[in-house]
Amino acid sequence: MKTVVVIGGGITGLSAMHYLQKIKQEQSHDLELVLIEQQRELGGKIRTVQDGEFIMETGADSIVARNESVMPLIQDLGLEDRIVYNGTGISYLYANNELHAIPADTVFGIPMNEEALFSSTLVSEEGKKAALRDFETPNESYTRNSSIGEFLEEFLGEELVRNQIAPVLSGVYSGDIYELTLASTLPYLVDYKNKYGSIIKGLGENKQRFQGAANKKFISFDQGMGVLIDRLEESLEAAVIRKGIATKRISKQDGRYSIELENGEELAADYIVLATPHAAAQKLLGLQELDLEFDQLLDSTLISIYLGFDIPDAKLPADGTGFIVSQESDLQCNACTWTSRKWAHTSPKHNLLVRLFYKSSHPSYPKLKGLSEAELVDAALSDIEKSLKIKAKPSVVQVTNWKNLMPNYHMHHKSAINRLEEKMASAVPNIKLAGASYYGVGIGACIQNGKKLAEEIGNKL
Repeated sequence: MKTVVVIGGGITGLSAMHYLQKIKQEQSHDLELVLIEQQRELGGKIRTVQDGEFIMETGADSIVARNESVMPLIQDLGLEDRIVYNGTGISYLYANNELHAIPADTVFGIPMNEEALFSSTLVSEEGKKAALRDFETPNESYTRNSSIGEFLEEFLGEELVRNQIAPVLSGVYSGDIYELTLASTLPYLVDYKNKYGSIIKGLGENKQRFQGAANKKFISFDQGMGVLIDRLEESLEAAVIRKGIATKRISKQDGRYSIELENGEELAADYIVLATPHAAAQKLLGLQELDLEFDQLLDSTLISIYLGFDIPDAKLPADGTGFIVSQESDLQCNACTWTSRKWAHTSPKHNLLVRLFYKSSHPSYPKLKGLSEAELVDAALSDIEKSLKIKAKPSVVQVTNWKNLMPNYHMHHKSAINRLEEKMASAVPNIKLAGASYYGVGIGACIQNGKKLAEEIGNKL
């Protein structure tokens, strides 16, 4: 009998265990499966909180629907009838202390046609004319490994990138776009530039790809994202799940691995999936030869604040779902989702529920990081009053602080991961790293990563 231990019960670890169980059952392997999670609940950053009428999330509020790994898992779990899709509407950018509608025909703020370019209220006429350079200038040096910020600025001009594109991309990818590669963000942009001679034209020619499923772009569940975690846990009948137990260290032992738990227990494993943040994986392995690569992996901090009010969400601007904030503004948050507008299930009475995001990349963060929860709520209420002109006392508050737990990819991230994998294959074969620290921050990417690792172990078996 072979033993596979998954350490970490977030979405990556749960997905890996789901597919390992499927391989065991379909291929009749003599396989022992163990999942270890130090918290008393599974799910990692994904947890749904209900307070009164409001449904709130501590982590991601949805999954990108078009990711190829998502629907097969949902179908495996029989959750098709629990799916809900996002409400759609105008996305805004808060700049110069007012809300500006991001033109409809854009992808991450990048225009798909000249009409979208010239309709923007965020860019001057000179900046719009500078962006037309994209139609005339060939790409002679940029590849998928180039900085996406430098690439976009070269062809679309500094003003369009700074005022409209950078706030959106930085908000989504939690980093400086000049430190992010095309490969780790939007690799198809350089392909479009090379094929069509223009980023704008390339996006326009592929418009259906981005807008065809616009009304069903994101998935959640009728009682929140916790539905997915609960069903995954229920489905793992062939696995032993150990919750509330931390792992202390991993060591080699007679061709296998010994896993020492904080309570003194020891488990033997043939294969280990380390679905933990990279700092935890580095500590568990305790191998100095891996430290150089582990130390190159970066994290940032995210504070999420929900505010629920006993006032109708009709108080919000019509047809909107939220805004992203330019750093040149009087707000301290990076973005604000109008949750009750975007997700009807979160507020059955249609009362106002908003969620504000505060990232360590924002210039205001040094002032915020030492504040108490009450002071953070006061800062959020100030941002709501300035941006939406709403001054009211919230009936519900939910504050979550993910301190140094948000992966922050940079130009050298991929090369560090490649070297880390090579060293581990030699030093600790059959131990695999998994999760958002390494292979993609979205839930869809985590599901895909877990499935891939399960299949790799299955092939070895």
